[in-house]
Amino acid sequence: MIEDYNFGQIKIDGKTYSHDVRIFRDGVKSWWRVTGHRVVTRDIEEILKEKPEVVIFGTGAYGIVDVSQEVKDLLQKRGIRVIIEKTDKAVKEFNDLSKNKDVIAALHLTC
Repeated sequence: MIEDYNFGQIKIDGKTYSHDVRIFRDGVKSWWRVTGHRVVTRDIEEILKEKPEVVIFGTGAYGIVDVSQEVKDLLQKRGIRVIIEKTDKAVKEFNDLSKNKDVIAALHLTC
């Protein structure tokens, strides 16, 4: 569960992170994108292997991160629901949906 999010910092299950994260069933991993503020298919390879029901992208406090159309199409083609929101809203969506769905979140913590 995500306990708190503020610009540049997120607290998940009692641990604070100051870098972009992906939240999987089995824990939290760093999230480094190939092209910085754009999500491309190479950025979601590990997510695809997990076959979640839902993927939530947190695009930053100001919504700067762009999720490419290829990523959206690929996830939807595999039957995975895609949610793209500014990170504060993405955090709320993750906490709500992860109670009864298999959800992975990929969250940009700054801009």
